[in-house]
Amino acid sequence: MTDVLRRGRASLAFSFFAQGVAFALLVTRIPAIQDRYGISDALLPAFLAAVPVLAGVGSVCTEHLVKRVPPSLVLRWSQPVVLLALLGVGAGDHVAEVAVALGAFGLAVGALDASMNMLGVSLQRVYGRSIMLGFHAVYSLGGIVGASLAWVGAHWHLDLFVSYLPVVVVLLPAALVGSRWYVDARDARDGAGDVKVDAVAAAATRASGESGDGGGSGPIVFKMLLPLCLVMTFAYIGDSTVSNWSAKYLQDVLGSSEQLATVPYNVYMVTTLVGRAIGDLGVRRFGAVAVVRAGAVVAALGFGVVAVAPGAWVGMLGFTLLGLGLCVIVPQTFAAAGRLFPGASDAAVARLNIFNYVGFLIGSPLVGALGDLWNYRGAMLVPMVLVLVTLRYAGSFDPGLARYGDGHERPRTADVGRGSNGL
Repeated sequence: MTDVLRRGRASLAFSFFAQGVAFALLVTRIPAIQDRYGISDALLPAFLAAVPVLAGVGSVCTEHLVKRVPPSLVLRWSQPVVLLALLGVGAGDHVAEVAVALGAFGLAVGALDASMNMLGVSLQRVYGRSIMLGFHAVYSLGGIVGASLAWVGAHWHLDLFVSYLPVVVVLLPAALVGSRWYVDARDARDGAGDVKVDAVAAAATRASGESGDGGGSGPIVFKMLLPLCLVMTFAYIGDSTVSNWSAKYLQDVLGSSEQLATVPYNVYMVTTLVGRAIGDLGVRRFGAVAVVRAGAVVAALGFGVVAVAPGAWVGMLGFTLLGLGLCVIVPQTFAAAGRLFPGASDAAVARLNIFNYVGFLIGSPLVGALGDLWNYRGAMLVPMVLVLVTLRYAGSFDPGLARYGDGHERPRTADVGRGSNGL
């Protein structure tokens, strides 16, 4: 069973990596997509907004789907759809074709994000220690690889289809092979479809201190989940601010060159990877509450530095702090949702995942509107304040109490199996 869990963890990590590559290849080539299909500047925001909206729909559908099939099955088939949809974005000739491809990409991404995090939460429960940040670190690594490949494609003026095809040819079969070893931490079949993992389900049950399976036997009380939903939204408002406005801010407000303006997002991605790579150690040493609080303070400090920066290099320091701060919040929010509703962790993760896209939809237009109406320095203070609100809800990340859907609180079984399985 130790080998089963290790293979499950490695195969899930590869899924996070592949998703990071695919998403980065899409978002970093938006200008090329716009040029290929002749999408006007007025129509482009509608296309960009459609992807996270449909991803939210996909996440909602996944919440209901996993009541009937294990999350591993949803992940097994949604990841190939994402990769094929990416290829479809580069293969069409007409606006209607790219609209269909982006629609399929959005729906599949919602199912993929939800099911990946469901499996990550379940595996963390079985391991009895923090491993979620590691999965998201691999996602960040995939994003860096995808952005680098996109730069190569743009530098060599490669057609979108030519740029995407080798990536899909490599990742698609690898993802299908890896899906054989996905592990659902409940009474379900593994990704190969022929091996029961009852022992994993039993370990998850003991670790959660209750008898339901992870798929959703208990009710979700949204009022209890709401603090985590707000934290997720605020984190993604901050993240979308960096991804959409860092280059413009450095060039237009801080007076950097066009070339230097491309650096902050790359630095942000690297510091996100570093922070997540060491974040699990911090959670094990200091606890989730302390790590989330520290992340919120560092992220707020980063926004503050950006807002008052006298020049480009100080501004880049602020974006560096943002990467180190924001990177720990999202993975810990998913993990906290699983702890909050241990008998319905899959449903809780799927519902929480919707607010990933809510934050993404709000962040960019919010900062843009405030920048136009006021100024961009002042606009940076709004996500700073929102991130600081996370401190108000940091208690929701406390693993010491398992709060059940009936409103009662009872002591949680403390890290059952910690170190007992050789993991």
